[in-house]
Amino acid sequence: MSQNLQNHRRFVPLFHFVTLGLVTLNLIRALWVLLPVTKASLYDTGVALALLLMSWYLRAFPLTVQDRVIRLEERLRLQALAPDLAPGSGKITPEQWTALRFAGDAEFPGLVRDVLDGKLVKPADIKRAVKDWRPDELRV
Repeated sequence: MSQNLQNHRRFVPLFHFVTLGLVTLNLIRALWVLLPVTKASLYDTGVALALLLMSWYLRAFPLTVQDRVIRLEERLRLQALAPDLAPGSGKITPEQWTALRFAGDAEFPGLVRDVLDGKLVKPADIKRAVKDWRPDELRV
């Protein structure tokens, strides 16, 4: 199946639904048995909360690194395709870079110009403006 605006988000069912669901249920159970407050119930609740936070950050940290790499790749692509626009690239937000990565080389400079001119601000609007979708199959 080819990637496009409608199907470009990545869900890993075992992580997003099963693992996070079980960790959330574990926290709910720990909160349920918290009363009466005992050392064991406080410990169980702390462990359940730690598992939930760990699950969250196990996803958040790689996404942050991925966004940094995307920003670097797209800045290099901009330098190669439209060096005249490169000096203004510092004004583009990480979210905008992430959306711009889906644009094909032919339309990329024009979309960057629209972002720099304030015509395209929201990542969703940038993605909708992409005509020649460039899939990102390596996303986390």
